[in-house]
Amino acid sequence: MSTHIAQTELRLRDVLLWSWYSAAPMGAKGTVLVVDDEPGLREMLSILFRREGYTVTTAPGLATARDALQNTPKPYGVVLADLMMPDGSGLDVVTVAKEVSPDTEVIVMTAHSTVETAIDAMKRGAYDFVTKPFATAELRALVGKAFEKRALVEENARLRAQVDRHQPKDLLGRSPAMQRILELVQRVASGRSTVLITGESGTGKERIARFLHEASERKDKPFRVVNCGAIPEALVESELFGHEKGAFTGAATRKLGFFREAEGGTVLLDEIGELPLSMQVKLLRVLQERKVRGVGETEESSVDVRVVAATNRNVEEDVKAGKFRQDLYYRLNVIRLEVPPLRDRREDVPELARYFLERCGREHDKTVRALSPDALRALDGYPFPGNVRELENIIERAVALASGPVIGLGDLPHEVSGLVARTTPALLDLPDEGCDLDVVLGEVERRLILQALEREGGVRTTAAKTLNITLRSLRYRMQKLRMPTGDGDPESCDPPSGEG
Repeated sequence: MSTHIAQTELRLRDVLLWSWYSAAPMGAKGTVLVVDDEPGLREMLSILFRREGYTVTTAPGLATARDALQNTPKPYGVVLADLMMPDGSGLDVVTVAKEVSPDTEVIVMTAHSTVETAIDAMKRGAYDFVTKPFATAELRALVGKAFEKRALVEENARLRAQVDRHQPKDLLGRSPAMQRILELVQRVASGRSTVLITGESGTGKERIARFLHEASERKDKPFRVVNCGAIPEALVESELFGHEKGAFTGAATRKLGFFREAEGGTVLLDEIGELPLSMQVKLLRVLQERKVRGVGETEESSVDVRVVAATNRNVEEDVKAGKFRQDLYYRLNVIRLEVPPLRDRREDVPELARYFLERCGREHDKTVRALSPDALRALDGYPFPGNVRELENIIERAVALASGPVIGLGDLPHEVSGLVARTTPALLDLPDEGCDLDVVLGEVERRLILQALEREGGVRTTAAKTLNITLRSLRYRMQKLRMPTGDGDPESCDPPSGEG
């Protein structure tokens, strides 16, 4: 028996002896397939994970493992596969397992770990690899994490299906301008050409990149977002392409990098205009050769990723100014998607506002059903310098502050509500569909009180005189509308004489 098998048996001996005296709970946590040509190791791993609550099946080689994977009534949760076996490789087990069930997680066991082996295993879809001899605690923890990942994937799929049934999928807008962009995304999704998404900050460039990924054949592979402007210049190469252990001070472990981690999927290089010129040369080579070499590595390795770049800068001007390489710009600008600002597609504002209202209502566990006519009118007239992101933040703030089922003008920030603060009430005529009189009158009252307080610098005494009411009446009205007064419990106030 080999040395690493003997060492592993010694580490597992206590588990083996202890297990003879206790009944093992069967299958409570999931199913595990152990593939190894060493009978002793198969038996010990079987005992170990049965004791942990898993249902365990063993296979002595690739052929038996293939039969087990293809003929099981329910896919295995985790597969432990030895790298070197007489009739095949553990990498072949990874391939078969992923073909049968993409959600099955495979851990490769090997006595000789190399960077090339790790990269090959990750490319084929392996969850991780472990070096023999291994500690039982390490292996138990790794298997547990693999099952946690599988559970999260299943839960995300369930939630995504539930969301798809009840509401639009990540609403981006219904305006003609946005529909043209989404149609173009669907037309180019099946290719591998690089895509450059431009537009002001907050217009939804990352959401469009995700839509491109999800509409492509790469949707089941990773989607990695890299904020080029947020990574220190000295670490950009390591973050993108990885590094070898000990390649530089602080490199305590090997790192694959975003490109290798996204193997088979999509990498979004957000804020590409912030990428240092020194890194632009290396990125250009990666795009041309489809190969990467991490810091401290001696050889390049192939990668299969689709690159999407996004920026809010004027890249053409940066090229003219020498801040961005022209050859890299041409390589990125194969397909161009220009996202218009929200002020140029105002027909999207009401629908986006209602979408965020419903979502934020669920997140805050509040029953907020609609926006008042005045609130919608204010949003429609606001220029939104922060675009869709600003609209989302405005609605989230309004939901958090709302005291009733309708978002009113007073729930919006002053820079938004102030646009209609000096106009006459919107509902002077009864709409065809009718209205809620209490809501409308309450909104008018709230708006006028806010205007009076703002004009008088927050002094309630003079604000009451401006409204030709007493201070006590003002306090009561504010409490009735659940506006903050600083006077303690609003429920303890009685209406003033002659009012109620």
